Amino acid sequence: MKSMSKGEVLTVGLMMFSIFFGAGNLIFPPALGQAAGSQSIIAMLGFLVTGVGLPLLGITAIAMQGGKYVEFMNRKTYPWLATALLVILYLTIGPVFAVPRTGAVSFEIGIRPFLSADDLTMGQFIYTLFFFGATYYLAMTPNKLIDRVGKMLTPALLVFLVILFAKSFITPLGEVLDATGAYITAPFSQGFQDGYQTMDLLASLSIGTIVVNAIRMRGTTDNKTVSKICIASGVITVVLMTMVYGSLAYIGATSAGVLGHVENGGQLLAGAVSIFFGPAGNLLVAIIIALACLTTSCGMISGMAWYFNKLTNGRISYARLVQVSTLFSFVASNVGLTQIISLSVPFLVAIYPLVIVFVVLSLFDGIIAWRYSVYRMAINVTLVFAVLDGLAAAGIKFPALTAVLSQYVPFYDIGMGWFVPALLAAALGWLIAEVRGAKENEALTAE
Repeated sequence: MKSMSKGEVLTVGLMMFSIFFGAGNLIFPPALGQAAGSQSIIAMLGFLVTGVGLPLLGITAIAMQGGKYVEFMNRKTYPWLATALLVILYLTIGPVFAVPRTGAVSFEIGIRPFLSADDLTMGQFIYTLFFFGATYYLAMTPNKLIDRVGKMLTPALLVFLVILFAKSFITPLGEVLDATGAYITAPFSQGFQDGYQTMDLLASLSIGTIVVNAIRMRGTTDNKTVSKICIASGVITVVLMTMVYGSLAYIGATSAGVLGHVENGGQLLAGAVSIFFGPAGNLLVAIIIALACLTTSCGMISGMAWYFNKLTNGRISYARLVQVSTLFSFVASNVGLTQIISLSVPFLVAIYPLVIVFVVLSLFDGIIAWRYSVYRMAINVTLVFAVLDGLAAAGIKFPALTAVLSQYVPFYDIGMGWFVPALLAAALGWLIAEVRGAKENEALTAE
């Protein structure tokens, strides 16, 4: 067994931060800041719960299970449900939404300002071809991710971010205006839901596994030591993310009077940097976004390929999965950033509550122990509300049902109707397990 030095733990933390910090982390906080305006602090607190707090819980939950979270989910819930949830999760944070978004965002912010309208289509094609070529190269050797990302790419990314944030605080873009839209009446809950779009809680299930495996490959095999390193790295990550999110939101909050309300956070950030640094600013932001998105894309592709390789019992090789998912991401990234964001929202609204409930419950698994009904009841009830919310986000609504639920279910109007029912279902599951007893409950779970 081998432990890690403090310097090595820091490197792992920087790698984790860099994989987390990608497209969504750059574009959503500025957009939140611009829309929330004077309510930015409250909205950002909600955003930090889902964008920072929950990912740390996810990392902690995986560390507590020694990196074997997939097996844990299969054991505690229905195997078919765990598999379906993880398949959707890995596709969402992989080649279907999150990874194509990295290519689209890095082009939108970093490259588009240099191109004329006539050259946009070909320019995006060429850029994403090189971007996903680099993603493929990095993802093909997951055992080297710590060295390549933690020691090389992340420090460079942080240097460029510090330059940007220092400029934004020394010479702000303008005054902070009043809040708009949902941020006027419910800034915290809106920020809470905005945090979904970073996909970081979903990504934590993949990143946690990547980090655990990377630590083990470097000779640290004791479960307790691995868990401690993973959690310490997670703390480093969330501290850095909190600082970056707050700075990005501040840029957005001071931008409305100068830039107006733009279509997405990518365009906002590009416009802000152009004002801060002139023509040189476009080059600065191109480097920042390319580094941030590249580290995320290679991490997500690696995690997705690892999962499906394991799901198919090795029948589909890791290398083939990396090849196919990278190619698919390359094609999908040319759809456009705004379209990718709009398509992903219903899936995220539906899947996030399920992952939140399971991760939070798993943190108390030492207390829940053999009472599998706690997990099952909570997940069953959450699934109903998650499906309804996902359909509503896709434009499929049931007015009569919505009216009833809004009247009788707490927080339903703000998209968190699953919260109280999940708590009650977990309590009911505890009572059911106690009545059945340990042996009967485990037998029923095994069926």
